[in-house]
Amino acid sequence: TADTSLSVLAESAAKNREIDDLQDMYETSLNELEADLKDKEAENQDLRDELLEAKDNLNRSLRESTSNKMLGEVEVRELRRKLADAQDEIHKLRSKAGLVDDYERQVRNLRDELSLASTKKSYLDNDVYSSLGAYRYTPRVGSPLSIDDPVQRVRQQNYISRWNDMFSQDRLDAMDTLRRYSDDYENNQRIIFLAIQEAFSVAKLAFRQFKMKVRANLAATHIGPETLEEAVQDYINRNTDLCDLTGMVADVIRALNRSPKVFLPPDATFSIVQPFIRESCKLAWNMSALAHPLDIAVATDAELFDNNKYRRSYDSEYTAPLVNHHIWPALMQGAKVLMKGEACTRRGASLGASRRSRSPTRSVSPSPRPRSRSRSASPSRRIRSRSVSPSRSRSPFSSGAW
Repeated sequence: TADTSLSVLAESAAKNREIDDLQDMYETSLNELEADLKDKEAENQDLRDELLEAKDNLNRSLRESTSNKMLGEVEVRELRRKLADAQDEIHKLRSKAGLVDDYERQVRNLRDELSLASTKKSYLDNDVYSSLGAYRYTPRVGSPLSIDDPVQRVRQQNYISRWNDMFSQDRLDAMDTLRRYSDDYENNQRIIFLAIQEAFSVAKLAFRQFKMKVRANLAATHIGPETLEEAVQDYINRNTDLCDLTGMVADVIRALNRSPKVFLPPDATFSIVQPFIRESCKLAWNMSALAHPLDIAVATDAELFDNNKYRRSYDSEYTAPLVNHHIWPALMQGAKVLMKGEACTRRGASLGASRRSRSPTRSVSPSPRPRSRSRSASPSRRIRSRSVSPSRSRSPFSSGAW
């Protein structure tokens, strides 16, 4: 459609502008470094010439007098110090040249991503159009938009079970991977939380575009007796795998790179947790595709702690009213809390960047919202070597793959 074409053109233009900006930055930095390197080499050569001249003067001074000898030694030491300073400057310039190489690698990676995204987009569009051409609505007893629809109930139970697995297994695997590169436990927790937060944001945006495309194509051939929205939801229920998972993962990694709240050492990138990001995007897409979608609660640092949405981590200050950072988001369906998340509360929490954590903590699992105001007893747990994780309740309909 025209909207889809404009969206693809806008994405392509944005990536081209980003490539051009990086290319200009790379060329400017390279020219400046070359000029600085030439100046330092010339200065270094001048210092060497002065050193040779000083040595000659020193030899002459040694033959003339002892006092001249002492003066020459001081001059030689001064020239050697200047030469060492010049060599340090050259080393710094070479380090800056390494940054230029990083710019060049980023330009190459962006070009590869642009080519891959264009190819993937064309393949995905072909799959969508071919499946839309073969789609036929099957009459059914209930509406696919009903909250009691079997597809809604079965998949919702499976996705909640998978959500618990993500917390108790995938999250810990990602934390283990991050620990190899960074010993800042709080920063690692922030990376995991921001990754799943961005995964839901990217997946919801991609699903809205997908649903608009499906609705526009079905509207041209829809004749009833079901409503157009029922036909759209029925098609989505049958084709939940038509998503650009690779593109969503790349968007999440770019969002992590732009965030000032998280960091990694220079020798590591956020791609090291790509398996966790991929599973988060897949689960977020499937939850968004439900007739009554599941979502995560909006969360910000230094917000007032909500006991209905979160439980405190073990290293929290239990009298602190503000959230220092979030560990796991709360799972919502509309305004209803399905699974509580986890947060760390400390006095003096602020909106600033992450700080060095004092000691690693072990988190408890997210749990369903309690029915009363009193704090509910913790659920039964199964022991894992690295942390405590929840017992997973399975629906009688959850035998199929999620």
